[in-house]
Amino acid sequence: DKVKYVPLTAQQRFTALQSGEIDLLSRNTTWNSKRDTTMGSVFPGVWFYDGQAFVINSKKNPKVKKLADLNKASVCVETGTTTERNMADYARANKLSFKPVVFEGQEATEKAFQSGRCDAYTTDASGIAAMLVNLPNRSDYTVLPEIISKEPLAPMLRRNDQEFFAIARWTIFALQQAEESGVTQANVLRMKAESKDPAVQRLTGTTGEIGKGLGLDADWAVRALQAVGNYGESFERNIKPLGLARGMNALWNKGGLMYPMPLD
Repeated sequence: DKVKYVPLTAQQRFTALQSGEIDLLSRNTTWNSKRDTTMGSVFPGVWFYDGQAFVINSKKNPKVKKLADLNKASVCVETGTTTERNMADYARANKLSFKPVVFEGQEATEKAFQSGRCDAYTTDASGIAAMLVNLPNRSDYTVLPEIISKEPLAPMLRRNDQEFFAIARWTIFALQQAEESGVTQANVLRMKAESKDPAVQRLTGTTGEIGKGLGLDADWAVRALQAVGNYGESFERNIKPLGLARGMNALWNKGGLMYPMPLD
């Protein structure tokens, strides 16, 4: 109830953060060196590992089975994203030629592709999945097999607030640790009262002083879990309906890359 959500396009997002219009940018923003070193910003941790993909209307382009088949084709792309550069880099490295057709905003880019303005549309694989799940003619579209980039998506904060940075970082780790320890939205209060697991006791604030170190009380992680559940629950609620498997976003002990730092 104390959060104000500000919808932003890819072009607007960094200015909004730098100007102080927003305090935390939580969008499909890729963590890369330029953004981490030249924009006065920091990334507290990866929330979703993604990669750039391409989708086509397979009814209109039945012979396109792989990216090489799109040579000299037009591709819809959103301006102000890493997507443009990634596509140019891939084309140069693989001796291909794409014709970028650039639009402002994700919705405009998607609508242009769906209306036939371009032969293909490229963005993060999760963005393509989110578009396709809402289309009545989903079967008309095919996602090509190639993933051409690494897109570690993360929240972004201004560099001048170390306290807020620490809270954001350890909230991410706490929700991941909760999944690892079997602490859920439904059982967090019971686990707080009954668990003898030292990791759970530190997570729920019955032992240790993690909250104090963050400038928060002992129940900081409990409230976060009551609000949204653990990382796995958040994934099940928001990402699984898009048809995406956990993959790299599974916990480290389940074959994925999500590795919460120790809550000691």
